[in-house]
Amino acid sequence: MKTQKAAYQSSLPSNTRNKLVFRRTRKRFNPRIFIERTIETTAIISLLLTGFSGVGAMGCWGMEIIETNADSNIIISGWEQQKNICLGAILVSFSAFLGSSLAGASLSIQRDKF
Repeated sequence: MKTQKAAYQSSLPSNTRNKLVFRRTRKRFNPRIFIERTIETTAIISLLLTGFSGVGAMGCWGMEIIETNADSNIIISGWEQQKNICLGAILVSFSAFLGSSLAGASLSIQRDKF
């Protein structure tokens, strides 16, 4: 390894031996890669949110049933409202997943030029 380095330095002209300049290449911003990664991240996050909201809705539904069976005098329960919020979050996040998947598929089809 040392002999290769010495051979490389000796092949340079004498005035540039001590002035070796290392150039760093800058990464260029590629909007296509940025858009694809954003769509992929949106799809993954929306699926995770759908799953967690589903677990939350099932938990609220169970608590609502327990509360209804425990005391029949309660007319309005807070668990029903929480369950409806979780069901709405499921609807929104799953539609975000479908939309981002459709956008990603259309971009890949457009790139492949079908």
